[in-house]
Amino acid sequence: MMQVLKAARVFDGTHMHAHAAVSLSADGRIAGLHFMGDPLPAPPHDLGAGILAPGLVDVQVNGGGGVMVGADTDAAQLAHICATHARLGACAILPTLITDTPETTQRVIAAGIAAARDNVAGFAGLHLEGPHLDPARKGAHDAALMRPMRDDDLALICDAARKLPALMVTLAPEAVTLPQITALARAGVVVSLGHSGCSSAAARAAHAAGAVCVTHLYNAMGPLQNRAPGLVGAALTSPLAAGIIADGVHVAPECLQVALQMKAQDDLFIVSDSMAVAGTTLCEFTLGGRRILRAGGRLTLDDGTLAGADISLPQSLACLARLGVAPERALSMASRVPADLIGATDRGRISAGARGDLVFLSDELDLRAVWRDGQKLPDCAGSAPPANPAP
Repeated sequence: MMQVLKAARVFDGTHMHAHAAVSLSADGRIAGLHFMGDPLPAPPHDLGAGILAPGLVDVQVNGGGGVMVGADTDAAQLAHICATHARLGACAILPTLITDTPETTQRVIAAGIAAARDNVAGFAGLHLEGPHLDPARKGAHDAALMRPMRDDDLALICDAARKLPALMVTLAPEAVTLPQITALARAGVVVSLGHSGCSSAAARAAHAAGAVCVTHLYNAMGPLQNRAPGLVGAALTSPLAAGIIADGVHVAPECLQVALQMKAQDDLFIVSDSMAVAGTTLCEFTLGGRRILRAGGRLTLDDGTLAGADISLPQSLACLARLGVAPERALSMASRVPADLIGATDRGRISAGARGDLVFLSDELDLRAVWRDGQKLPDCAGSAPPANPAP
């Protein structure tokens, strides 16, 4: 049955429209975007004041619902993580494995291929963040598991890229060769640079070889210096796309504003970098046998090292709004821009034939409702900060 949703404002992924409506067909796809005065194919459900926007897209999700992507991951766990993040507004995600053993990497890839075969709702592919990184910029990753890329690693990743809807791989230029980057790009891998102390020249060479993105800009990379701009400088002054964590913790507001001013509208997007606690009231969890503490909007190792973020994409949108970012740009950074990066052209936009993934937000960008594949989710978690009970 056709359904029509009407709102005071509708954002289509690029433009904001006043008093528009979206029709959804019975197959869970968007039938059309309708403007004021257009005939509607069915009586509308008027959502009132607020913004109806494409379902959000998160390309860096380490876990959620009490589960981390890791050694025990199977297709059912990936479905659980996808369902958790849908209730938080991210209707499409790339479950992300951080640096781990070759065996775990193989298992997660196999689970992702199974999830794709099973058409798991919200599963848009995988993100492998490591192990081919710079140990000196390890962040919360286990440096003992980091290593240069070998021929068998390259073959595994290229094969996985041909079997997954999308495969994003974060690597450091120090840990790979330029021909390896080119081979990955030609196989369809979204190559992203991160956890690196590389020079600006090395980053630009990697870009020329096929890298298209930078992972969590500013974090786990060398700082921008007057005569050593590094990866940050290359990211800010080149067409490389860049993900950024907009939680007010990982990146200072001034640095976020610099990125917003320097990067083209379609070259900067937000990620949650969320962990197992997303969508729960858990106050701690384990990562590679190490305890991760949750308090005050931070996730940290015992020594205070940041270990992922404790924020949803709608909360990130609110952070951008407080910096004065226009709703159109903020929403595109959480929907169309990341969707286009991974080639998911039927996500992150409201247009005929796109997936019926939608979010309804208040004018302050607080999450109010979520539709995934045309169906309204009954237990939308909203965007209020999760509870952090004392340990």
